[in-house]
Amino acid sequence: MEKIYFAGGCLWGVQEFMRHLPGVINTQAGRANGTTDNTKTDYDGYAECVLTEFDPEQVSVEQLMDFFFEIIDPYSLNKQGEDVGTKYRTGVYSVNPKHLKLVEQYIAARSDAEKIVVEVLPLSNYVKSDEEHQDRLTLRPDDYCHIPQNLLHKYKR
Repeated sequence: MEKIYFAGGCLWGVQEFMRHLPGVINTQAGRANGTTDNTKTDYDGYAECVLTEFDPEQVSVEQLMDFFFEIIDPYSLNKQGEDVGTKYRTGVYSVNPKHLKLVEQYIAARSDAEKIVVEVLPLSNYVKSDEEHQDRLTLRPDDYCHIPQNLLHKYKR
C-alpha cells in the first residue's frame, strides 16, 4: 500500500469521495504541512487534507488525480465552494518523490496547466484531525459539503 494526501477544500467531502474509489484501501481526515503537531491551534499554515492509502496495483496516481480533479476547481486559489481561506487550498502532498513527479507530469500534460493552482509539495508534517471530523459525511450525511451529491457518491461501492 502507498499513501498520498489530497487537499481540496473542506476535508469532509474529500474524504467521503476518496473512500469509495476503486483501489483506495483507507482514508483519514487530517492537516498537511502546518507548523504544529496538534489540532488545538486555529490555523498554523496547514491545509485540510485526506490521507489516502491505495493499492498501486489497482489504481495509479494518475487515476487518483483524474478522480480528484472531478471534485475540485483547480483554478481557484484558497477557495473551494463556500470554503475560503488558505487552509482550504488545493494540494497534493507525499513523502514519496515519485508521487510528486507523477502529479507534476499529470498537471503539466493538461491543456489548462498554466491556469492550475494546485499545490504539489513534499509532505513536511501531518496531523490526524479530531475524531469528530473522521468519516463526518458517512456519520452525518446532511452536513455541509461543497461537493455536489451526484459526485460525492459517484463511485460508492
